[in-house]
Amino acid sequence: MKRSTWLLCSTTLTLALLASCETSRPATDVSSSAGGTNATSAPSGNAESMESNGIRLTPFTDSPRFPEAQMQLRAPMANSTVPSGEVPFSYQITNFQLTKMSGGPHMAQMANSAKGQHIHNIVDNEPYTAHYETSFRKPLADGQHAVLSFLSRSYHESLKHRGAYDLRIINVGSATPTGAPIIDVNAPNLFYSRPKDTYAGADARRVMLDFYLVNTTLEPGGNRVRATINGNEFMIDRWVPYQMEGLPAGENTVKLELINGSGNLLPGAFNSVTRTFTVTP
Repeated sequence: MKRSTWLLCSTTLTLALLASCETSRPATDVSSSAGGTNATSAPSGNAESMESNGIRLTPFTDSPRFPEAQMQLRAPMANSTVPSGEVPFSYQITNFQLTKMSGGPHMAQMANSAKGQHIHNIVDNEPYTAHYETSFRKPLADGQHAVLSFLSRSYHESLKHRGAYDLRIINVGSATPTGAPIIDVNAPNLFYSRPKDTYAGADARRVMLDFYLVNTTLEPGGNRVRATINGNEFMIDRWVPYQMEGLPAGENTVKLELINGSGNLLPGAFNSVTRTFTVTP
């Protein structure tokens, strides 16, 4: 009787110790595996937040993914010449729905289009126009133009994989182009996307910085983007979007430069660009 009692007590103690070990095992870091924006919980290898004079840039990589999304610009054809005036654009899109809300944690944190997902159409690195249908017309001046198109989430974050963008040169009007093309479409190129226009109320607390790269990657010691925000310099070595916080009310300035490992500007008509945008309380 005493032996069985001792065995029962021993078994109970062993089970209790095993349960204690199990409950004290470190839990999976859910925010880390989701790519949270907090630098201390970001996945290994993610860029950390940067701060200068009260302005903070925080990278984020946990937006909804659309790896199968594809976009083709069917017209105008690359290097073609089209009549003066409004140029017709026509796209074919698969595995991505225009006008749909993207969802995800950042849709409510930053400026979000009430019309949903869309196409960013950028001509000569000027401010983009947003389009919610696959066909539209856009007035362009006579001459040669570089046209970048890419798919965008509803809160204006670009899709960055190869099939989600198109870069080509077109000619408008009857004049024959002379000299070198406006850009080399096979060379490293930087295009500005966000921020843009005015941010007010809740949208002004976190403003997205997003740009588009073609024919290059970013890495420490290699090609990088130098972002100068209101005179404060930030070195970006990963191509991801950033949330900007601490921006003062009024006009703000962003300068983006695509530089090499030595800090020198890479050649290209659009590889240095400066824009202003407005923040209102």
